[in-house]
Amino acid sequence: MFAEQILRLIAGLLVGIWVARYLGPGQFGVFSYAIAFAAIFSAIAKLGLDGIVVRDLVREPSRRDVYLGSAFWLKLVGAIVTLVVIAISTQLFSNDRTTNLYILIIASGTIFQSFEVVDFYFQSQVLSKFVSICKLMQLVLSSLLKLYLIFTEADLFWFVLVSLIDQMILGLSLYLAYRYQKLGGFYSHFDLTTAKQLLQNSWPLIFSGLVIMIYMRIDQIMIKEMLGEKAVGLYSAATRISEAWYFIPMLLTNSLFPSIVNAKKVSETLYLARLQRLYTFLLWMGVAVALPMTFMSNWLITLLYGEAYNDAGQVLMIHIWAGIFVSLGVASGSWYTSENLQRYAFYRTLLGAIINVALNLVLIPDFGLIGAAIATVISYMVAGLLFDLLTVRTRKMFFMKINAIFFKGVKVGS
Repeated sequence: MFAEQILRLIAGLLVGIWVARYLGPGQFGVFSYAIAFAAIFSAIAKLGLDGIVVRDLVREPSRRDVYLGSAFWLKLVGAIVTLVVIAISTQLFSNDRTTNLYILIIASGTIFQSFEVVDFYFQSQVLSKFVSICKLMQLVLSSLLKLYLIFTEADLFWFVLVSLIDQMILGLSLYLAYRYQKLGGFYSHFDLTTAKQLLQNSWPLIFSGLVIMIYMRIDQIMIKEMLGEKAVGLYSAATRISEAWYFIPMLLTNSLFPSIVNAKKVSETLYLARLQRLYTFLLWMGVAVALPMTFMSNWLITLLYGEAYNDAGQVLMIHIWAGIFVSLGVASGSWYTSENLQRYAFYRTLLGAIINVALNLVLIPDFGLIGAAIATVISYMVAGLLFDLLTVRTRKMFFMKINAIFFKGVKVGS
């Protein structure tokens, strides 16, 4: 899985940057906007079923086909509903017909996400290597297709179509991987009672997923409405680099947190000491990434994207600092889970999304793309750091994150 993420990072940067250079800020902005618009509504298609189906498959492996079949048809219906919602929503924005067509083509990929239920099965059996292989196949084929389109000087439409083909390839490969296990078909095992139970458990996660996607993608939607497609292209070019390393704190936290939780069985002091060390490491790792990037951003943008993207350098210079608060938020999110405080993770994401939208409305008209980058950093700081100060249950985490700045509470051997 780590190898897959590394290869995805390399291919995403190299091929993605090449695509951006070829399309130019204007067309790349339209492409990025269409992807962002479709992504916001993807939470509806996912239905929040991921963790719930995995949990139920672990608890009742004998009902595998019923859970997979019910989840498959729920996700398929969710995808169709998503397409209808998107088709209606696009009429509320100042998009031309071509842009709306691109959005619907990309969003159609949610239909093939129904085969994600295979991923749920492999997760429940600790066989994620099969999923990683499928995703690597998708990555290779997608990258080759995009390079072919660049060499043949294809229109933007074909790059949009590749985004749909990506989902088709992944869905088909997951299904074939499942059949390779000789487990039979699951799509004929829909059970209405099971489907209702799954939805009863997942509906809060649908809303949560929608809020998260708004939080992550709303910048590009608002930039397009206020500044135009070219501005979206410049902003997307900067954030592609700024966010490229976000998977590292996630992998580190997922790897280290079990040992942190186990320390609680020994003593609360050891538990908190290990957590403090994680906060300190992640914070200063973020600084180590952001500080040199602040001075190299203009040079790096010009080197990678070309002169046409020069204005993206200032965006990267500011946006890169959001990574510090992303890292702290990832670590404290695991703490919320270990302490059974998951609702606080939703509250802070909702607060961050509201602040992001409000600041975008205020800052973008006056400061343009720089205003959008500032809004992102502030909203991430509120969600990843300041939110913990607002409630008694989480206030300890705020002070631990502040202590990380000064290396307080870190002891050798903890």
